[in-house]
Amino acid sequence: MSRERQPWLMPITLLVAFLLSVVPVAPELQPLRPAWVALVLAYWIIESPGRVGMALAFALGILQDLIVGGMLGENALRLVVVTFILLRFRARIRFFPLTQQAAIIALILFNDRIISVALHAFWRLPAAPWTAWLTPMIGFALWPILFIAIDSLRLRGWGR
Repeated sequence: MSRERQPWLMPITLLVAFLLSVVPVAPELQPLRPAWVALVLAYWIIESPGRVGMALAFALGILQDLIVGGMLGENALRLVVVTFILLRFRARIRFFPLTQQAAIIALILFNDRIISVALHAFWRLPAAPWTAWLTPMIGFALWPILFIAIDSLRLRGWGR
């Protein structure tokens, strides 16, 4: 059985993540927007590391910077750090139960939040509201659902 039955699935899931990143939401809910691109990228790093590397994370981050706006390179740096951490510990994370994986993803997203705050402080940009610190917990809640959804598409050969 080939693990890469659908070579189009990774680009499609990343495109959906980008679309979810730009879907309009109420201004008060904007800081609670999940890190969709980071979550989907995390799935592909854990399940198919040969197809995902730091160069792809950097390119996706630059694209996200251009699409979402903000400081050019911020999302690129953040996604590269997320990718580096996940690639470094992938062999362990892959075999953890989903709840433990979700906790690790939440910690990585918390680290991502710290990087964002540090960059904004360094460049003297306005800080995100305190509710933005809830996004790692949202990632924690979404991880099992996202993982199971993409994994079922990848393993069942959906769309063949």
